Amino acid sequence: MDNDDKPIGTILNRRDVLKILGLGSAATLVTACAPDVIESLSPTTVPSETLAVPTSTLATTQAASVPVPACVVRPEMTEGPYFVDEMLNRSDIRNDPSDGAVSVGAPLELTFNVSLVSANGCVVLPNAQVDIWHCDAFGVYSDVENAQGKKFLRGYQVSDANGVAKFVTVYPGWYPGRTVHIHFKIRINGYDFTSQLFFDDAFTDQVYLQEPYNQRGERNTRNERDGIYGNGGSQLLLNVTQNGLGYSAVFDIGLQI
Repeated sequence: MDNDDKPIGTILNRRDVLKILGLGSAATLVTACAPDVIESLSPTTVPSETLAVPTSTLATTQAASVPVPACVVRPEMTEGPYFVDEMLNRSDIRNDPSDGAVSVGAPLELTFNVSLVSANGCVVLPNAQVDIWHCDAFGVYSDVENAQGKKFLRGYQVSDANGVAKFVTVYPGWYPGRTVHIHFKIRINGYDFTSQLFFDDAFTDQVYLQEPYNQRGERNTRNERDGIYGNGGSQLLLNVTQNGLGYSAVFDIGLQI
C-alpha cells in the first residue's frame, strides 16, 4: 500500500478566523467559544473549517482565563480509498465476521463524545452514526485488495443520549506513505463529516516495541512527513493512556449541521 489519501478542505489561520467571526483578538475568540456564549458561532455563517483552530493556540493565548470547551469543531479530512460501507453495527470491531478471527495487537478503547455547536452552546448529539476503520497491526485494511471479503477493524456505533459512541479495537499499525491513523465518519440526518485521528509519535514508538508491531521494522512516515497530518492533524491527536494491558483514548468533537 502507498500513500492513500490527498488532503481536502482548507485550514484557516487565526487572522482569517478572526476576520470571518468579526472578532478583534484571539482572547475574544476564546471567550466566543466558551459554552455560555457560543451562540455567536452560527452554523449558517461559520463552516466547520473556519472553527478548526488548534486548541493549543487558544489555550496559550488566554491560559489563565476561559477554558476551551469540549465542543470544538475539528478539520474535515478525506476518507481515502479504503472506506467500505459495511454497515456493521458493533462496538468491538476486532473480529472478522467471515471466520471469527480476531485481529492481534494492543487493545485500544476509543470513545467519541459527539456534540452539536448550536445556539444553546455545546449540546450533546445523540443518534449520530459514528463509523471507524483502520489498518491492522501489519498495515492491512480489510475488504480491499488482497483482503477482499474480510471485515476486520470496521464498524459503527450510534451515539447514545449523552452523545457517546464507544469502540474496542487495536492500536493501528502502519503502511508506507502514511503516519499512524484511524479514519472516522459521523452521519446524522443526511449530514456527513469525515476525518482522521492521529497518535503522538513518541507514544507510538513505545507501543511498537511490543509484538506483533516489532516484527515489521521501522515505519517510514511519521507525523511531520505525512501530508494529511500537515493539513490540521495536530487538532486530531488522540491523548492515549495506559489501560490495563491495553490503551484508551477519548475524542471530543463538535459538529455544525
